[in-house]
Amino acid sequence: MTAPLGGRYVSGSQPDPAAHAGSDPDLVGRAIFDERGFDLAILHPMTVGVLPDWHLESAIHEATNRMLVERWLDSGTYADRYLGTIRVNPNDIESAVKEIHRWAAHPKIVQIALPMQTQAPYGRPHYKPLWRAAVESGLPVAVHWEMGQGITHPPTPNGTARTYPQLVGFQPLNFVYHLMNMIAEGVFEEFPDLKIVFADGAADMLTPMMWRMDTFGRPHLEQTPWSPRMPSDYLPGHVWFVNGALDGPGDVEYASEWLRMTGKEDMLMFGSSYPDWQCSTVDSLPSGWTRRQREKVLWRNAAELYGIHVPATV
Repeated sequence: MTAPLGGRYVSGSQPDPAAHAGSDPDLVGRAIFDERGFDLAILHPMTVGVLPDWHLESAIHEATNRMLVERWLDSGTYADRYLGTIRVNPNDIESAVKEIHRWAAHPKIVQIALPMQTQAPYGRPHYKPLWRAAVESGLPVAVHWEMGQGITHPPTPNGTARTYPQLVGFQPLNFVYHLMNMIAEGVFEEFPDLKIVFADGAADMLTPMMWRMDTFGRPHLEQTPWSPRMPSDYLPGHVWFVNGALDGPGDVEYASEWLRMTGKEDMLMFGSSYPDWQCSTVDSLPSGWTRRQREKVLWRNAAELYGIHVPATV
């Protein structure tokens, strides 16, 4: 797999040369809260991708969840400012459902995580028990690019990218493939309370792809009677995105207009991506956004989605 030049992680994010970046709760807390000034952080642990041995993968997820709760959420200097995301295995639905029910009642767990790289799009019927468990638990589901490749398909429909810029350019489309498949297969129609977060960028792909889906998909309703509404009608209340450092047109005069298109200003949430090299700051957001848009992205959208009731200032 190709990698960014200059290293994958931000400087100073490794507790020591032998440790993984972002693995120390106190070091992360100092970087996120003390140095960068954030109030809360929703932790999203990475794992190994989709493994051939699905028993092993489920065991790794279970251990990761226990570690997250014990070391980050229930103890430590910054425990009161951390919220958690549990990992489940989409290739082991029975184990995934059990893991969701095991942690759903924990007051610091606010989200379920799935890998973006899969062997089938998330609209396929065999994922229904997973969506049902998520809805019953009241937890959103976050889909994120994984650290490992495992036995997943190549990151593009045409194979593996040769260079890192190619990989980054293609990557957002993979999130949209999942979303469009979920809409076409009627997932949001069958599970009206399901909430999905695409947690590694891709919001800049939403407007053109949804335009195409509304334009070319709606006239063929006879093929998808289980999804009777306009495809874009399924976005509000169902779909969110975490902002990516490389998303969108950048700091241009029409940045505010771009964010309003397809209702993205109500779907986008700030994410630092710490300790990844693409680590974002508040100052990296476009200056052309309105004050209200910045407020939504920086905290209001996330507060409403995750039920976070804390005083906030921008």
